[in-house]
Amino acid sequence: MPKKPKLGQNFLVNPDAALRIVDALGDISNQTVIEIGPGQGALTQHLAARAGRLVAVELDPTLATDLRAAFADRPSVEILQQDFLQLDLASLIHDPNDKLMVIGNLPYYITSDILLHLFDQADVLSRVVLMAQREVADRVAANPGSRDYGLLSTTAQLYARIDKLFTLPPDAFAPPPDVYSTVFRMSMAPRFAELEVEADEFIPMLRLCFAQKRKMLANNLKAVGYEQSAILKAFAASEIDPQSRAEALPLEALARLHRALRSPAGV
Repeated sequence: MPKKPKLGQNFLVNPDAALRIVDALGDISNQTVIEIGPGQGALTQHLAARAGRLVAVELDPTLATDLRAAFADRPSVEILQQDFLQLDLASLIHDPNDKLMVIGNLPYYITSDILLHLFDQADVLSRVVLMAQREVADRVAANPGSRDYGLLSTTAQLYARIDKLFTLPPDAFAPPPDVYSTVFRMSMAPRFAELEVEADEFIPMLRLCFAQKRKMLANNLKAVGYEQSAILKAFAASEIDPQSRAEALPLEALARLHRALRSPAGV
């Protein structure tokens, strides 16, 4: 049995899948593309041939050294040996009018951390194509009322339009993981102004709403200190059924409730 690579790596070995993933970014001939975790370069080779500029961010020092050697003749390719979670994406922009594209096969154990890091820097991003564990992709793209809809869904959909693209079986990777992997695209388009909410207030509110997603939303709010009378007034003002659970409500309704709860007049 082959030794499992370090850092949770499962390397993509299906060449057709690699092309489909890169194709999902669209025309990148004049774009700066950031690749998360290039590994053995399955995507990197295609990105290097297409992108105006490619910055591949690899944590593993051995893989980073190998990649530098492999792409030494490509002046448009830069290999950073760094933790992506510590990377300031804005620092990679040469022209302040430009935005970055991001692509990557995410390590399963830090997928949520990487997504949050991307959302924190959404203002410098235009399009993101990621491959993650199928269950995570399902949660990112989930609709209200579905089993998978929750905090990750609402947070992702606050920042981007989500498109699930295709799913790959374990044998597309070496070593094969124990799960299926789904590729999805995020077209960055933050909705805070449209919903009339502020990120630093609304996202904590979403955390409260989905703290116990199977409980009625009113009970979740009451548990964190909201008065029952204020909760009922806010639900009425927001035109939300008081028996609702957060998992049944679209972002628009949750934003209305947030604004009502914050109203100085107590709605």
